[in-house]
Amino acid sequence: MDFELNKTQLLQRELFRKFAEEEVKPLAKEMDEAEELNPELIEKMKKLGFFGIPFGREYGGEGQDYISYALCMEEISKADASSGVTISVHTSLYCGGVNEFGTEEQKQAFLRPCVDGTSVGCFGLTEPGAGSDAAGVQTKAKKEGDHYVINGSKIFTTNGGFADYTLLFALTNPELGTKGMSAFVVPLHAEGVDISANIERCGIRAASNVVIAYENVVVPEFNRIGKEGEGFKIAMTCLNGGRIGIAAQAVGIAQGAIDETIKYVKERKQFGKPIAAFQNTQFQLAEMQTKVDAARLLVWRAAATKNAHGNYISQAAMAKMFASDVACQVTRECVQLMGGYGYCREYPVERMYRDAKITEIYEGTSEVMKIVVSGGMKLK
Repeated sequence: MDFELNKTQLLQRELFRKFAEEEVKPLAKEMDEAEELNPELIEKMKKLGFFGIPFGREYGGEGQDYISYALCMEEISKADASSGVTISVHTSLYCGGVNEFGTEEQKQAFLRPCVDGTSVGCFGLTEPGAGSDAAGVQTKAKKEGDHYVINGSKIFTTNGGFADYTLLFALTNPELGTKGMSAFVVPLHAEGVDISANIERCGIRAASNVVIAYENVVVPEFNRIGKEGEGFKIAMTCLNGGRIGIAAQAVGIAQGAIDETIKYVKERKQFGKPIAAFQNTQFQLAEMQTKVDAARLLVWRAAATKNAHGNYISQAAMAKMFASDVACQVTRECVQLMGGYGYCREYPVERMYRDAKITEIYEGTSEVMKIVVSGGMKLK
């Protein structure tokens, strides 16, 4: 068992870290306050291949593995979680679904432009009445000849404000429930697609997160990914892989908060000496770093198992459940260590504290993760 990154992964991590420090971090506060990602930053990440890391070179991707992708997610999220989740949704949910379930012709049409840096993808599953219970989806796709007509709406669509494609889930046979759900690639410039302004949120405020309504949107049969009725399976598979990315994001947020706090406690003096000199501070930071390292290893384990085509579902759920909890704990304690300054927007730990919470919610709440993990333990 090898816990060390290989030479390629070490070089990639250095690239991601340098980019995050030099390009992402200087913009993070401004983007959070403007509640919008810098378009030039997105273009730079696309140009460097950050949107196609774990996909084959034959489709324009970087041809790397899921550990490399997790490293990217951690390093970018250290600087800005909004930029991190933008990469995650595009990579794990949209591209992951098309890559795993699309035909060769569909991959060339819908995957290639999204991994070679030309386009961006998003994911349309959640609805106002269908969150953790994806079986509550009401969006419908009616077959008419050689095409489908889609009607419905999706909420909390990350990347939806600027994405080119969405992997949309709709009922083609409503009376069958989840067995009647199918998946479609829908171009977001199609007639009948209406995209709202950003939903105002507590954290990851710079990420695009919108409501998208579909009114009589015509989609060719070619755009259906998988067979009719396979949509629920495709959605769950995408989310299983996506949990690795979100767990890595949580690790990045927590590590970023620790790094900022260490700088602060070494400079801030109270009672005549730096806060870092107090054993209480040292012990708190030691506990925090131990938890973050443990979360990181859970992420790497899940990513390595996915690379090996093993059963990573429970491992990904464990990683996300633990890492998101750690991110919330660590950012809260970092704010506390920095006192009043930690609560001010002048310092990034305040933003990290807000950003951490969503990692316990999206791509499966912590409660759902416990269901997944316990389900893999064969308790019944």
